[in-house]
Amino acid sequence: MTPVELSRSVLRAVRRAVDEGELSVAVPQRAVVVPPGPGGCGDYATNIALQLARPAGQPPRRVAEILQQHLARTDGVADVVVTGPGFINISLQGAAGSAAALISEILRDGTAYGHSDALAGQVVEVRIPYDVRAEVVADALVRIVGSQGGRVEVDHREPVNLRPVPAPDDPALLGPDAARWALLHPAAHDRPRITADHLVQRESNPLFRVRYACARTRALSRNAADLGFTSEPGDVGDPGDPGDVQEGMGGLLFLLADHPRVLARAAAQRTPDSLARHLVTVADAVLDVLPVVLPRGDEKPSAAHRARLALAEAAGTVLAGGLSLLGIDAPQHL
Repeated sequence: MTPVELSRSVLRAVRRAVDEGELSVAVPQRAVVVPPGPGGCGDYATNIALQLARPAGQPPRRVAEILQQHLARTDGVADVVVTGPGFINISLQGAAGSAAALISEILRDGTAYGHSDALAGQVVEVRIPYDVRAEVVADALVRIVGSQGGRVEVDHREPVNLRPVPAPDDPALLGPDAARWALLHPAAHDRPRITADHLVQRESNPLFRVRYACARTRALSRNAADLGFTSEPGDVGDPGDPGDVQEGMGGLLFLLADHPRVLARAAAQRTPDSLARHLVTVADAVLDVLPVVLPRGDEKPSAAHRARLALAEAAGTVLAGGLSLLGIDAPQHL
């Protein structure tokens, strides 16, 4: 069960509780599911009970307990636990298998992972002013919308329907990759910064983190080959892992599973900036798990190491695919 499917299951649980008279609320449009935080458990958690408590006129924990009973009867759900003031923690059946299937899908599809035909046959008319930022945003939209099966027609005529805030200076001085990032990463209504900060190779630079994380995943594959093993999708967890390591890998899996939705939203809403921000989040999650991918010291490569290498390669694939849609190079070395 993917995060999107689990979110729908949570909403169905709310709807059943409403239909059976246990809750008197409007069913929300979406339910956010995320990896459990401190004090949580299972594979995913949702705070929907806290969201519904006030309109339902009941304590959050009571709302959570009502939804717990419905979620526990959902196919694919192994266990449901309520913690804290009303967080619902959900364990999935065959979660390790689901993780392996997700990683296998990404490695099979390559940089086309997340592409779909959701917009097949649709033509998006983008009318822009003669402005460098508008041109770059429109160019990215051609690829992003194309990844969902649609087609973008760009024209310079009134009435304009895409007018991002212009850059205050000439971005060409940053070079092609940094210039595109400087223009695409901010939301269209935000003024882009055309500064040398986009060129520095340090953690404060989001573009550097994304490209570095992408390059490091490729370096891990080379390092593993030197150690005599390759990747194999499987269970990335290990009972001996500290909680923060387990949480980090769970969070990365969640982000990779969410990538198709991010692409679909960026195409539908014409927001390449949302894809750029997603790549930063994925990169930060990758950098957190890199230290546990390869064996350390006298450790021999295990099934967990092969599975974690596959996870890292899948993350690198998502980063490379996302950068490509933005028109930015994904380096092999950095």
